[in-house]
Amino acid sequence: MRPFGPGVHPIHTSPRRLRPRSLVETGGGGAGGRHPLSLLALLATLVVAAPGSLSSQERADASDRRLTAADYSRAEAFLGQNAQEMAYGLQVSPNWIDGEERFWYRNRIREGHEFVVVDAAQGDRARAFDHVELAAALSRASDQDVEPFQLPFQEFEYLKEDQVVEFTIEPEKADADRERWRCERNPYECTGPLDPHPSHPDGILSPDGRYQAFIRDHDLWLVDTETGEERQLTSDGQERYGYATDSQGWRRTATPVLVWSPDSRMIATYRLDERDVEEMHLLEMDEPRPQVHSWPYAVPGDSILPMHERVVVHVEEGDVVALDHEPDYQRTSSCCGLTRVDPLTGQQKWADVRWSPDGESLAFASTSRDYRTVTLHLADPHSGDVQEVHEEDHPQFFLTNIRSGGIPNWRILHDRGEFLWFSERDGWGHLFRYDLDTGEELGRVTGGDWNVVDVLEVDEAQGRILFTGVGREEGVNPYFPQLYAVNMDGTDLTRLTPEDLHHTLSLSPSGAHVVSTGSTPVDPPVTQVRRTADGGVTGAVEEGDVSALEEIGWEPPKPFTARGRDGVPEVHGLLYLPSDFDPSQSYPIVNSIYPGPQTGSIGTWGFDVSPRGHAHALAELGFVVVQVDAPGTPFRSKAFHAYYYGDMGDNGLEDQKRAMQDLGDRHEWIDLDRAGIYGHSGGGFATAAALLRFPDFFKVGVSSAGNHDNRGYTDYWGERWQGPLEAAEDGSDTYEDQANHLLAENLEGRLLLSYGTMDANVHPNTTLLLIDRLIEHNHDFDVMVFPNRGHGYAGESYKVRMTWDYFVTHLLEKTPPAGYRIGR
Repeated sequence: MRPFGPGVHPIHTSPRRLRPRSLVETGGGGAGGRHPLSLLALLATLVVAAPGSLSSQERADASDRRLTAADYSRAEAFLGQNAQEMAYGLQVSPNWIDGEERFWYRNRIREGHEFVVVDAAQGDRARAFDHVELAAALSRASDQDVEPFQLPFQEFEYLKEDQVVEFTIEPEKADADRERWRCERNPYECTGPLDPHPSHPDGILSPDGRYQAFIRDHDLWLVDTETGEERQLTSDGQERYGYATDSQGWRRTATPVLVWSPDSRMIATYRLDERDVEEMHLLEMDEPRPQVHSWPYAVPGDSILPMHERVVVHVEEGDVVALDHEPDYQRTSSCCGLTRVDPLTGQQKWADVRWSPDGESLAFASTSRDYRTVTLHLADPHSGDVQEVHEEDHPQFFLTNIRSGGIPNWRILHDRGEFLWFSERDGWGHLFRYDLDTGEELGRVTGGDWNVVDVLEVDEAQGRILFTGVGREEGVNPYFPQLYAVNMDGTDLTRLTPEDLHHTLSLSPSGAHVVSTGSTPVDPPVTQVRRTADGGVTGAVEEGDVSALEEIGWEPPKPFTARGRDGVPEVHGLLYLPSDFDPSQSYPIVNSIYPGPQTGSIGTWGFDVSPRGHAHALAELGFVVVQVDAPGTPFRSKAFHAYYYGDMGDNGLEDQKRAMQDLGDRHEWIDLDRAGIYGHSGGGFATAAALLRFPDFFKVGVSSAGNHDNRGYTDYWGERWQGPLEAAEDGSDTYEDQANHLLAENLEGRLLLSYGTMDANVHPNTTLLLIDRLIEHNHDFDVMVFPNRGHGYAGESYKVRMTWDYFVTHLLEKTPPAGYRIGR
């Protein structure tokens, strides 16, 4: 067997067999127990002769061509939700306690879950309360059986110097109310349900905790959390022209999009004008007639897009000040969500809007329709005056953070009269300083062939910046974030996480400490608390434990590097093998793909027992499964990320194919004549494209919820990554090269398409366009429809089982167990 290459983990080649075991519970087998419609035959049927008519050899051969319920049960144990139940101490999500260098987190242990509190400065770790005593007290008070490590809440709050624990119990039934309870700790006595605090379920809390801002009938309202009094802040909101509306994005919610001023006196928000935006329509299955759903949904090339009219609402006076600025097309200059969750408060924030500490100035960034230009502004929240501070553009797309969901990396440094700016102008993402008054560049803060990812803190007094970066150290995986500190003049750049690991980080409110979780795809995480002054460790928090998984044969994926297309740097990937892997056997190879451009196939390069696409589980059925972060995905150079800008149909597929071929050249147990691919959303788009663009290589594909023609997907996706839609004199346009239905005649392999009939993100229409063309070309293919499902049905048990069945039948060339129900 050929080696994987320098620095890459070799593949374990000793055959292993698993003990028979019972099914692992995963919940219901589909939303509401409904089964999707199958429009065409999904699987080949096998006619089996009566047992008495077969010889013993024929019966043995037939048995070899079948997978059993036990085989599927073994794979089911490796589904993400089941694997997580057998992995302990993997996730530490700090909840920082106000004004302190302490945090608490909820931790999975063998008995269930525990609550742990950590003193970051001292490094001390202890349970947040006596779980046995609290469970007994809550049982007495509620007249319900409560187990110590299966407590009916996931969050809590300390009161009265930690002597009281307060928490909310979520109802088991949808129509029941949440209950607030309080437990004294000395001795343990619980009371509840308490009278609920006046609040609104979708409200945004003010910094002083006094008010919640919420939307009612397209206007902005307040509720006083002490008295319950409600007050209307705006009065001219109307349908499709409302305040703080969150209706443009991957998810439409009732939560307002706004940012409170630090003193809780003002609210920065917008009025969203969708009045003349063309509609999208869906039909909801119902009896006796379906229900029509229509909403504004702009697509590339539309002449009218939703526009954001920026305003500041003065809470006490009731004034609404319109900023003197043209309406904006976008809400954020980073990618790809439209709002962010503040890492310290957990509240939803409008990403590209920041108040000065005294609340007398408001900074915001505007992004052009084509995403090529970002402009930084300062506004007076009282007069509405706006001044331009800085503007920069890029010929493809300008980002202020390369991480999907990342907080924009610009900062106004009011005390220094400067601002910090992020740019990929030299092909890598770096930080620069500018004079706030003159706009003059004061100097580069970072530089080199590597990327700044997230600015975590800027200490103006000390002149020091904390940030994460990737790719700086040679020999370290370029996707592993590290923590750094640097002076604002660019001197004394220091790495604060010396281990060559993937680090996830949570900074304390003071910035003095950071919780660091370090791992690799192979090595379980170790969580520690560090000082940000020097990177020193103050205490250990958790060590991941996957021994229970290993006892049933689970092994982590194997990292590898491989060649991409000519002129492209090597690509990085993960390879998953069945637990009973035998190098003397031959295995089909299946690619689990998400092509980007905002992220890649590998959701995280840290340790993960629940990989995207349930790759571990599929491999367990007898496949080699690979995930590759190909060109067109972030964290490498700008050229790597923008590789197929203007040609989204490329999807990095040439590099995916070559990486699979490279692995096949190294390992005789990979059968390149049996290559498959599957994915959801952008991965569904890429899967169908793979079979249509490389029909000689990809033989079987399972494509779900794909945006198969981005002319029919949202404008903020296509116009960012494909560019403006422009017509040519011959009637063609600049988006034709990415449309899958225009390549339908090329289909040769087996393709299973699926969509949810209520998908308000990727509308089913683009899948129907492909289906129509496949029919026109008289191709055999398969379709699965999920009634009343939205975009997120990929993990539904029935969908997972159909994916398994399809690959087992058409790629493994065996018969799946009939009617197997995941989560039985």
